[in-house]
Amino acid sequence: MSSESSCDPHSRAALPLAPSLDPTLAAAHMPRHFRPLGRRVLWISFLAMLLGSAVALVARLLTALIGLVTNLAFYGRISTEFSSPAGNHLGWWVIVVPVIGGLIVGAMARWGSRAIRGHGIPEAMEQVLLNESRIPPRITWLKPVSSAIAIGTGGPFGAEGPIIATGGALGSLIGQLLRVTADERKTLLAAGAAAGMAAVFSAPISSVLLAIELLLFERRARSLIPVALAAVMGTAVRYLLEGNAPMFPMPAIATPALGAVVAYIVMGIATGVISVGITKLTYAIEDGFEKLPIHWMWWPAIGGVVVGVVGYVMPATLGVGYTNIATLLAGQIGFAGMLALCLMKLLSWSVALGSGTSGGTLAPLFTIGSAMGGVFGLLCVKALPWLQVDPRVAALVCMAAIFAGASRAFLTSVVFAFETTQQPHGLLPLLGACAAAYLVSGLMMRNTIMTEKIVRRGVRVPAEYTADYLERIAVGDACSRQVVSLRATETVGDVRAWLSTEYAPAKHQGFPVLDDQGRLLGVVTRRDLLRAGLSPDASVQSLLRRPPIVVREDHTLREAADHMVEADVGRLVVMARDGRRVVGIVTRGDLLKTHAQRLREARQPTRHLGGKTKPAV
Repeated sequence: MSSESSCDPHSRAALPLAPSLDPTLAAAHMPRHFRPLGRRVLWISFLAMLLGSAVALVARLLTALIGLVTNLAFYGRISTEFSSPAGNHLGWWVIVVPVIGGLIVGAMARWGSRAIRGHGIPEAMEQVLLNESRIPPRITWLKPVSSAIAIGTGGPFGAEGPIIATGGALGSLIGQLLRVTADERKTLLAAGAAAGMAAVFSAPISSVLLAIELLLFERRARSLIPVALAAVMGTAVRYLLEGNAPMFPMPAIATPALGAVVAYIVMGIATGVISVGITKLTYAIEDGFEKLPIHWMWWPAIGGVVVGVVGYVMPATLGVGYTNIATLLAGQIGFAGMLALCLMKLLSWSVALGSGTSGGTLAPLFTIGSAMGGVFGLLCVKALPWLQVDPRVAALVCMAAIFAGASRAFLTSVVFAFETTQQPHGLLPLLGACAAAYLVSGLMMRNTIMTEKIVRRGVRVPAEYTADYLERIAVGDACSRQVVSLRATETVGDVRAWLSTEYAPAKHQGFPVLDDQGRLLGVVTRRDLLRAGLSPDASVQSLLRRPPIVVREDHTLREAADHMVEADVGRLVVMARDGRRVVGIVTRGDLLKTHAQRLREARQPTRHLGGKTKPAV
């Protein structure tokens, strides 16, 4: 190819540059540099703030509904006061109450929506990943009502899981009623979920982190800002309605000694192993229910039998149990009481969750983890007093570490424990213990308690959120500079004759077409030139079907890839920064080749100091 005057096909040569080109022609087809924020973020942020306020009110209504069901079921009174079932005087009849709740939830799941079963976060993740964040509208009321019945009749769950699921469903509903993109709908779903968690725990920062780690699968400004504003509004409404006291108040703790920090990290390792065991136990119980020869709508009632029996033996396992967590963190339960609560809560919750009833996972895991941490702390005080371990801090770090290990929401776990207790001296041991639990869990278990269910259904859940590698590379660094072009006036016959010679570049599938002044007119492909029925006397220019599709060398490969998809082409002509010269061509193959460096950086260990650079042994 040549933009020179010769028309001899054998004289074509690869030209690194072409003469000047009409800048208006090129600019019309260059993609804009993508900005992190656009004006639509203002609209989505406004919706998120309204959503956060509404979800906080919904959270208040749900807790009132749970209180109403609890008071009716266990005390025979009409009241919306948030009461614990532990103080009931039903005797053996306490076993029947969770069974009745299980029957009602099973019926709602069968004739309402099966999606209300479980704690809701995996189902929300599935809708984000597979269904463009479109949650069925009926979930908006079915999930909170079914959860209120399950928890109010003694189910060992927290109110936060259903509220997170309800907030996400409400955000999705708004995103379906209004004209928004799938990404914006996902942001609204995550904003509703974050606002729900923030409204329950007064923990706005960890709520945003939870949305990032479990729902958004990204950290971009256009989604982060609306989610953060929703969490702020959810927390502000809670402050207005219930005050700003920490969710789990505990006595002030001192700065931990070095030996204590090491002990807390070891506890994090042990907690990570236990979190893996708890996850596997929960799904093993679920698999056991799957083998029962009865319809799944009856499973919650069977789980209710276990909940009732355990609740009769240890009433503290019934219901939400937020007061249990606060008591454990304050160090007000003895060794035997903590050990019993840890084991009995685990039994009751794992069976209930495995049965498919409606409820959450956060509060039960926090209860189990804090009780277990208190046990570890007292053992250290007795056996290794020189470590200066504080049993209350041990309870705090294990509460966070068990969630970090089970869900791998690492940052959420650390910040949540800080926000709900407002103990700054706990941050260092929290960071160490949660990191250790996360490490152990990642080495021992492929999926998490949040993802195992949907992975079994064939859903691929992102395990890591990394920066787009294509964003790091400029088009000019990856494109081919040896551009082979064709003259617009050349005939198809001449070009075909040239293509059949040894002078033609074998790998070129597309050729820029230039006019007599060297201006770019478009691109033709090898397939266009060899198409059957095409007259040999036809000019190359007559094959052009669209204006030139170009990109500048200072654009990123991500922009180039998006431009290829939008224009439905496999190659782009690369222009100089000023948009006036052809400097290369970039193809889909070039995009793939750039990942070779990414793979080398991730997989190939090398040594750069202390001798000749070579792969490390």
